[in-house]
Amino acid sequence: MSPGENLDLIPDCFILQPPVFHPVIPYVTTIFGGLHAGKMVMLQGVVPLRAHRFQVDFQCGCSLHPQPDIAIHFNPRFHTTKPHVICNTLHSGRWQREARWPGVALQRGASFLILFLFGNEEVKPFLLQSPRLQVPCSRALPRGLWPGQVIIVRGLVLQEPKEFTLSLRDEATRTPVMLRASFTDRTLAWVSPWGCKKLISAPFLFHPQRFFEVLLLCQEGGLKLALNGQPLGSTSLDQQTLERLREVRISGSIQLYCVHC
Repeated sequence: MSPGENLDLIPDCFILQPPVFHPVIPYVTTIFGGLHAGKMVMLQGVVPLRAHRFQVDFQCGCSLHPQPDIAIHFNPRFHTTKPHVICNTLHSGRWQREARWPGVALQRGASFLILFLFGNEEVKPFLLQSPRLQVPCSRALPRGLWPGQVIIVRGLVLQEPKEFTLSLRDEATRTPVMLRASFTDRTLAWVSPWGCKKLISAPFLFHPQRFFEVLLLCQEGGLKLALNGQPLGSTSLDQQTLERLREVRISGSIQLYCVHC
């Protein structure tokens, strides 16, 4: 989403596909709703000790003959002296010009967690073991918040969650605004520094072992909220308060995949 894009344009439906555990390899499945900007696919596994390679293909159909086009071919290789990843596209039976990524962090015998994040014209894979994504997590806002700025938090809710909080703090480490999801009573609310809670009247869209995306759009007079692509209203903050905010802090029963400020 571009900084100035209106949250009212976000689609009403955001399909969360149930996770699949211990699939038989090779594994083929349909991606509900297809791939579109903002879609995430997470892959978790272990590289066998004697592995030569493995691949993940995002393809246009599941037929065997003729072979469908492959929009994204992700192929880590371990049988050379320098493990690397090959990425390519198969169109009308022909491979296109490949891209090679050296120095891949994947290792034989090691577990991995990869997130594929799809944009309008690109896909980004992340190896999700960065200490920068450990919870609680914080990110600096050197210039505070200004109209058009977007904060995006993506992650996975843990199996037995209690709560999730996203706090915005000023230079005095006070928290003028906090977004809190309570899994106990299944409520989502804005919480003020004085403990006042304003419930967000919307379906509770956080679910155990499911992905989520929280998006905050700063605009004149406050913040607009979207969760999993659905606009959920706004909270009022004057411009001086927005400009004084210097930190985003995230905590709770989640595993983070992406924090963008």
